[in-house]
Amino acid sequence: MTLQRTILAALFALAGVLAQATEAQAQIKVGITLSATGPAASLGGPQRNTAALLPKEIGGKSVQYIILDDASDTTTAVKNTRKLISEDNVDVVIGSSVTPNSIAMIDVAAELQTPMISLAASSKIVDPVDAKRAWVFKTPQNDSLMAGAIADTMAQNKVESVGFIGFSDAYGQGWYTEFAKAAQTHNLKIVVNESYARTDTSVTGQVLKLIAANPEAILVAASGTPAALPEATLRERGYKGKIYQTHGVANNDFLRVGGKDVEGTLLPAGPILVAAQLPDSNPSKAAGLAYTRAYEAAYGAGSVATFGAHLWDAGLILEQAIPVALKTAQPGTPAFRSALRDAIEATHNLAISHGIVNMSKTDHSGLDERARVMVTIQDGRWVLLK
Repeated sequence: MTLQRTILAALFALAGVLAQATEAQAQIKVGITLSATGPAASLGGPQRNTAALLPKEIGGKSVQYIILDDASDTTTAVKNTRKLISEDNVDVVIGSSVTPNSIAMIDVAAELQTPMISLAASSKIVDPVDAKRAWVFKTPQNDSLMAGAIADTMAQNKVESVGFIGFSDAYGQGWYTEFAKAAQTHNLKIVVNESYARTDTSVTGQVLKLIAANPEAILVAASGTPAALPEATLRERGYKGKIYQTHGVANNDFLRVGGKDVEGTLLPAGPILVAAQLPDSNPSKAAGLAYTRAYEAAYGAGSVATFGAHLWDAGLILEQAIPVALKTAQPGTPAFRSALRDAIEATHNLAISHGIVNMSKTDHSGLDERARVMVTIQDGRWVLLK
């Protein structure tokens, strides 16, 4: 009987080893869900293009990228995340392109204990780093960091009163919260607060209220091409004050759709947007130019967009973190996903196209003031403000 038990125990142990070997993957799998279509397509499109430029091998392992389109829809983003983790057995999820989708994805990433790197801006995605957000990181700058840059510039330009119009979702609401804090610090008075949906085709009512309040400047807290609508309407109605935008518009599609209506717009952006105009001493210039060369070689001169660079930066973070995680476990296992999460959190002094990353247990964005510059639009081009 004792011999039988010994044999059974050995068989069970062997079965466990075989199960673990089956579970492990020969390659690393990266799941990506993007808003490649829908209202946020001007963000997700460049990101989808950038996915083709990511490294095919990291740490001696081949890398497979599984890319899904969430069509700018929150429910689809959640379904994609669950499919990528549960069915495709990915080791990490990158996405989504917009704040509402990314916030909705947090629960799935935490439940299935898989690291997630968001490509959206709101600080709510990673702050506070609680039990769920312990699995979540992001590459775009926090809206609080960029709101401070806008308020600084407004104060320098002697602005005292500000009108606000933003998306009627987590992006716009988060921006109002952060800008209100920055405005108070700089003695700026917000005289009117309006909102609109990403899919709206008219904001005439909101714009009339903005003009009636007669602010010296107006901040539009929106992203992608839908952010051009308030500016076009404001100019059509004769508004002469300065208009500010967020870093959510920093791509050529916004310039194309906005045309002459967005001339003179001021906004904060990542260094990548004006990489060639940066001094050589800027620590992100080299990374920004490297991405620009790679993207434009594939898609044509002048095609590069800051939103695609957020995915490029996620790739840079994984290039550093994956070899560290491989020292602990093999891809396709819960142990590897946990080790990869730890390695991402330990990212230190990494130069990316949008700044310098220093993650920690309490900071899953890791960017500081070096991740922002102020730019304006002149003759349909992005121009660095000195």
